[in-house]
Amino acid sequence: MNILVGLDFSAATPDLLRVAAQQAKAQAAQLWLVHVAEAEPQFAGFKAGPPGVREQIAEHFHKEHQELQQHAGALRRTGLQVTALLEQGQVGVTLLQTAERIKADLVIVGSHGRGAMLHLFLGSVSTQLLKHATCPVLVVPVRKTA
Repeated sequence: MNILVGLDFSAATPDLLRVAAQQAKAQAAQLWLVHVAEAEPQFAGFKAGPPGVREQIAEHFHKEHQELQQHAGALRRTGLQVTALLEQGQVGVTLLQTAERIKADLVIVGSHGRGAMLHLFLGSVSTQLLKHATCPVLVVPVRKTA
């Protein structure tokens, strides 16, 4: 069994990883931690930006990759099978494509609960996955702390 876990390194990450670990242990599943780095809008459609900006973007991707590997390593130390993937693209579309590619049996994502107005204008990755995924999607709410 394959479980894809979409991570955005937000406040939802600890809850998502806890739920994912529980699901993986209960179902003897392989976890796929996936972080989607969105394309830089100022360079979309262009060959490259100024060297300084390219270096900043590369450093940002490197930090995201390190964080993803840290989470994967922590889960591996508990005995779970974990693969970490850093993808680039539009978040919802890329998660759907990755879920298809790895033949995911379950997708786990967080919900930030930003409200109806923001959802109306920007949409929601969770909603996109719920509408278009070919496997079950588990949406974990973000717990707000005081």
